Amino acid sequence: MAQTKRMLWASCLIFVLVQCHLPSAKCSHALSNIGINWGALTSHPINPYTVVDLLKDNGIKKVKLFDVDSWTLGALAGSGIEVMIGIPNDQMERLSNSGQAEQWVKQNLTKHLHGGVDIRYISVGNEPFLASYENKYRSSTFPAMKSIQKAVEKAGVADQVKVTSCLNADVLDSGSDKPSDGQFRSDIKDVMKEILQFLNDNNSPFFINIYPYLSLYLNPNFPEELAFFDAGRSFEDKGATYTNVFDASVDTLVWALKKEGYSDMKIVVGEVGWPTDGHKSANKDKARRFYHGFLKKLGNQQGSPLHPGVLDVYLFGLFDENLKSIEPGKFERHWGIFEYDGKPKFPVDFSGKGEDHKWPVGAKGVRYLEKQWCVLSEDVKEFSGPVYEALGYACANTDCTSLGYGCSCADLDIRGNISYAFNQYFQARDQSIEACDFDGLAEIVTSDPSKGTCKFPIVIESAATSLQTRNAIIHILLLGFALFFVTFM
Repeated sequence: MAQTKRMLWASCLIFVLVQCHLPSAKCSHALSNIGINWGALTSHPINPYTVVDLLKDNGIKKVKLFDVDSWTLGALAGSGIEVMIGIPNDQMERLSNSGQAEQWVKQNLTKHLHGGVDIRYISVGNEPFLASYENKYRSSTFPAMKSIQKAVEKAGVADQVKVTSCLNADVLDSGSDKPSDGQFRSDIKDVMKEILQFLNDNNSPFFINIYPYLSLYLNPNFPEELAFFDAGRSFEDKGATYTNVFDASVDTLVWALKKEGYSDMKIVVGEVGWPTDGHKSANKDKARRFYHGFLKKLGNQQGSPLHPGVLDVYLFGLFDENLKSIEPGKFERHWGIFEYDGKPKFPVDFSGKGEDHKWPVGAKGVRYLEKQWCVLSEDVKEFSGPVYEALGYACANTDCTSLGYGCSCADLDIRGNISYAFNQYFQARDQSIEACDFDGLAEIVTSDPSKGTCKFPIVIESAATSLQTRNAIIHILLLGFALFFVTFM
């Protein structure tokens, strides 16, 4: 009997240890030509191993990163997920130097390739020719691409890893809004000619980011139907019929490439998606409508009139990122298909079959801090100068992009607005008691103050904290396992 109990205990220990290391077995199937952008500009990132499990559970086999993080790439090792890594814009000038480029490839590419990460692309810069950058990266992008390419060739992995640069659709110019008038912007045409020749010589695809949402955001007179795929209206151009701005954007690029002599160049959409907050046109209903039509279109292999058939795309994006710049708009922090904690926001059928009520699989095992919130004290009856100063201070140091007209928290009264800002500040600082003071104006409560569509979040354990906890548990279990065998075996 004693021997049986000992063996049962040992089996339980082994089971727990295995569960700490093995990913989830459940897996859905996604279209093979879709990937997803995994941004990292968040104050409390989810453990990358949990994220990889989420990707696998949803059948997503391609991911695009904006930098190189060893922990993230370590989680992707052996996962069967194809990876695109990125070089930030501010590193391109340094990497124009061949020695620096070779060192970067050694530290950030070949090391991880040998470690089992299936890296397929390197994006040199991210939208480096945005018009708003005023040609800041115009002189460093192509030299960096050439240096990285030579370093990749020297490392002997040029056949596996292709060097490119993810460009925003604003590299294109069309005076009439018709795809057939598409060409590259005059201020970057010379460098674009060099990049096109480079891509062609190295059999690398042209990556372009297309955002139908921005057509609505930037132009209040833009026909909303054209941002979606419901065929509500259409327009003609040289015998081609367009029912959505996405197809028109793809074909604008097709025309521009054709005019430069590269009509056969492979096109990949590096970013496409719809935000869910921060603007009147950014909400979950519109995002659901967009993804439903877009993924169904991909599932039917319906390309654009001039680019029929399969098109590789990377959805944008995986999670909301509360540290992104909001200079383009408050919506920038709300592109995630999943919330900050890995919960899906709305039904999405990654298989492309168009199932209306199919929800993505959310992140498993995410740990939250205590169920407590920071709100404006009930004792505060007058909304005088100090209260508004505290509100301004909180929003200047945390994320208040859900407040305001057309946003998810638009229906809050002034007390609710202040409480939301206080709680955002409090949660971002890991629920520190000192972060819920505001000169005596705030208090901590245990009753959820969320109202309607406005959710007052509870912060999750950051990835670093989760790793420490997990390692501590494994260490204790291993120690207990060892003591068990020393004592009883």
